[in-house]
Parts: sequence; C-alpha cells; structure tokens
Amino acid sequence: MSAPSLLLTVNVASDVPVYRQIVDGLRACLVSGQVKPDDHLPTVRELAGALNVHFNTVAEAYRILADEGWLELKRRRGVRVLPRTVPAVDPARRADLSQRLRELIAALRSEGITKEEIRKQVDITLQGVPE
Repeated sequence: MSAPSLLLTVNVASDVPVYRQIVDGLRACLVSGQVKPDDHLPTVRELAGALNVHFNTVAEAYRILADEGWLELKRRRGVRVLPRTVPAVDPARRADLSQRLRELIAALRSEGITKEEIRKQVDITLQGVPE
C-alpha cells in the first residue's frame, strides 16, 4: 500500500482541457511503471489542491481512468491502481490514436522541431515503457 509521488503539472493556458492533461499525465505514469498496481493515489481533494484546480476536474480525470480499467475508486478509501492487462485495440480507436499522433507531430514540426529530434524523443520515451 504505497503512495507514489506524482510529478504532474497542468497548464491552464493550454488548449488542452485541464482534466485531459491530468488523464494524460497519470496515464503516462501508469504506462511507464512509475505508478504500480496496488499503489494508492492522492485523493481527489489532495490532488486538486496540489495542482490548484477544482476537485471536480480531478474527479473527472479519475473517472476516465477508472472507466479505462486503471483505477479503483472507493468512497472514503481513496484511489487504488489496478493490475491491468492491455486490451486489444479496436480499429476505430487505433485510427483515432493514430490521428492524434499525426496531429501532435504536426504541432511539433510547426514549432520548428526536426523529424530527427522527434525520433530521438520518441525513442527515449519508449525506453521508459515496459513491454
């Protein structure tokens, strides 16, 4: 029953909604193994306070991750990370994820980041992701 320290930040000026930033940041922690099954995450109110956002924003993020099978939400008992097997990705979801990746690459390129820099960062990032 450990409590990992989360390195999450949000940018309220971003075009990406804050709840989505929290979901994406937590998902990255989950996939990388920084947060492991049976770890307990901060309560909704604790994380909201740490990020200086409304508790409903964190609650929405936690609900999304619970719906994806990452988290167990128990009233008054907190948030626990669940063991999770990777489900087969349906073709429509795969297409959506591929589109999001293309959009992210386009945004990086429009900021002047080279293809080689993008490749390097992808390789570095993938090194931290367990098989």
